[in-house]
Amino acid sequence: NEARRRELFTLCSHVMQLVETVPQPVIAAVHGIATAAGCQLVAAADMVCAAPTTRFATPGVSIGLFCSTPAVSLVRAVGRKAAMDMLLTGRLVDATEAKALGLVSRLAKDMGDADLDREQVQSEARALAIEIAAHSGSALAIGKRTFNKQVSLSLDQAYEVASDAMTRNMETIDAQEGIDAFLSKRKPTWRHD
Repeated sequence: NEARRRELFTLCSHVMQLVETVPQPVIAAVHGIATAAGCQLVAAADMVCAAPTTRFATPGVSIGLFCSTPAVSLVRAVGRKAAMDMLLTGRLVDATEAKALGLVSRLAKDMGDADLDREQVQSEARALAIEIAAHSGSALAIGKRTFNKQVSLSLDQAYEVASDAMTRNMETIDAQEGIDAFLSKRKPTWRHD
């Protein structure tokens, strides 16, 4: 019934918004085919590692159901023209094209075997997570929040938001530690304040 369908799409929308609002970077590791809400989740993620054989689509139009909620994240990831192409045609986009469009951040090494490709993309996503986690948690949280806030603003407003964030970030213990470590030519010890 309509109430249950609305509840489902509202829940899905909340999950996608959580991906954006959690302070930690969200990395999607994708193998196989990501369609509709799966493609939406990929588009909502901060970074995406994909196997070279991965394909993406918003095929709802093919069954008379336009992918309106996936469109929200998709257009923000790939831009208006590419999103409309995917949404209006429902076609499968391969990983190379998805990377060119901005839907995918990194392509995993092609291992020539589906199971090995899956393991490779998971390994590369883990390595990316470890690389990012080596940075200050507070700087990452401030950066992610600021990036998402400023991206839809005018240039003047975006610089105002970014300047405020830089000012607040400079006051954190981790920023002070990072600057001191840089000047002392040593590795910083983050507190993740």
